[in-house]
Amino acid sequence: MISLTGPIDLGWRTVTTVADDERERTWTFLTNHAHVLLCIVSDPEVRLRDVATSVGITERAAQRIVTELVDDGYLERRRVGRRNTYRVNASRPLRAPFDGDRRVEELIVALSPLSTS
Repeated sequence: MISLTGPIDLGWRTVTTVADDERERTWTFLTNHAHVLLCIVSDPEVRLRDVATSVGITERAAQRIVTELVDDGYLERRRVGRRNTYRVNASRPLRAPFDGDRRVEELIVALSPLSTS
């Protein structure tokens, strides 16, 4: 199999190709909402700056996602001093139509690292 990268002149148009390793980084199986939620599950006192860095999004995007999760009842936000702490409502259903009977808890259990204790 030939792997081409860069612009290719087809005569009537130029096509830019991407290496397989670059293409693999353009999408993930989970949404940014799921990634943010899992970051908060692993550290309920995490700073949104750190969430953004972990997920690979801007801090503003992390703030928007957290606000959406709070507004829809997936997260509870509580102010402690100058910091926020979060609590995940794991009994909420997943939002996809085909996941109607699945709960956030199942996602967390499936994707969280195994406990070593």
